[in-house]
Amino acid sequence: MKKFTMKTGFAALAVAALLCGAGLAQTSPAPASSVLTGVWRGQMDNLPAVTLTITDEGGKLSGAILFFLHVRATVNDPWTSRPATAAEPILNPVFDGKTLRFMVSHKRAHPPRTLNDPPSHFHLTLTGSNQARLVNETEAGSADAGPGLPMVRSDY
Repeated sequence: MKKFTMKTGFAALAVAALLCGAGLAQTSPAPASSVLTGVWRGQMDNLPAVTLTITDEGGKLSGAILFFLHVRATVNDPWTSRPATAAEPILNPVFDGKTLRFMVSHKRAHPPRTLNDPPSHFHLTLTGSNQARLVNETEAGSADAGPGLPMVRSDY
């Protein structure tokens, strides 16, 4: 039988601490991307403007974005909102813990003049609990860019 000494006691304590630490690491909180998953909605003039759906498929972020067109029949008619033709998949999403950067194809935006357009670059920056701001980086340098669109997250 091995004699218990101060040296072996400290070694056993260190091993126990490592094992406990490993167990705690396995029960750590959900990944940072979980603050992104869900449906993000942005409005302009109290009408739908953008819906961004983000999912986490086995640790890989993916999703789609749907833009809404704001139109009115005549200058005096109220604005209405209707969804664009179809949602577009988000391309190359990268999340750094605060900002999600992604691209969206612009080819089907206004065909045929956009068929050769490169993707548009966007970022969604978290600003609070279930709140973010969506910025079209492609238009960020233009006079129409503005500060971005406020977005609110909800579960699916």
